Amino acid sequence: MGRYIAKRLVYMIFVFFLLTFLLFMLYQLMPANRAYTDARTEIQTMKKLTEEEKKTKFDELYLKYRRMYGTDTDNKLILYLRWLGAYPFYDGSYNGIFQGNFGFSYDYNKPVVEVVPSHMRNSFLIGIITEIAVLSVTIPLGIKCAVKKGTKFDRFTQFFTLIGFSTPSFIIYIIFIVIFCSILHLFPVSGMKTPGSNFTGWKNFLDVLHHVTLPTICLVFGSLASITRITRASMIDALNLDCIRTARAKGLTEKTVIYSHAWRNAMIPMVSIIVGGFFGTISGAMILETMFGFKGMGLLLLSATRTADYDMIMFLEVIYTFLGLFANLVIDLCYGLVDPRVRISK
Repeated sequence: MGRYIAKRLVYMIFVFFLLTFLLFMLYQLMPANRAYTDARTEIQTMKKLTEEEKKTKFDELYLKYRRMYGTDTDNKLILYLRWLGAYPFYDGSYNGIFQGNFGFSYDYNKPVVEVVPSHMRNSFLIGIITEIAVLSVTIPLGIKCAVKKGTKFDRFTQFFTLIGFSTPSFIIYIIFIVIFCSILHLFPVSGMKTPGSNFTGWKNFLDVLHHVTLPTICLVFGSLASITRITRASMIDALNLDCIRTARAKGLTEKTVIYSHAWRNAMIPMVSIIVGGFFGTISGAMILETMFGFKGMGLLLLSATRTADYDMIMFLEVIYTFLGLFANLVIDLCYGLVDPRVRISK
């Protein structure tokens, strides 16, 4: 397994550099020039200069800032290598990702590495809670539908879950907000904690959990159809395998047949959906975070895109690229665990 993981890591590094290069080239097309903006801002503070002096001074400041930010060349490859920290600046120094410099956010007036962690923590929180809730509901429901195939329970479940699948997510959010917030007053409308509160410890955890509950319910409702139906279909196929008939012929209990034999075979096509869904949630859900006022990764990316916060966008794209590559590695390893026919050591 160690050899396989090492080979995949080499592959991940190659793909990482390829994707980040393409993203860097793409965002170079954005109408944003940090050196020009800073030079223009500084020249506007110089009130006593004449127009001719301002023009000369602006050219000096513009060149200074271009050299400071490493944009004093039109060679895109050099710009990319400087962004990585693998090519020297004008003064011979290195100041890129490899040196821990991920850029500066104009919106927050601080380095991006100081802004992203709090938003990432919120996305991880709702991602973990949602994934646990979704799997706790959909997998048992899908198994029961497969075991009771064709019954009234199965038909009702398929009809009910189809509602969440066919309804746009923002419509689901609005309906749930109206029902649970405006009518029943069970949950807050938005935010991650009670405004003005200074809870700590257990009280803070319960307060955050109270605010996260409704978005989690919305995500679970939206995921019911897809995961339940996939679980049901996988279990139906697994229950018709020859090995399951053999297990029943040996006199094993139905519970043992379902959960010890059929379930492992049914897990094979579900691995990518379960793992991919988790990493997709922690990457940020723009619509959900916008509707419920969560300061997560999705809302941060949306805000950075609106204001052309270039360094923030690139840093978030680097995180998304890493999460995608890591998710694929985890999926492949999970395939080797649930499917004995897959040998991940080869």
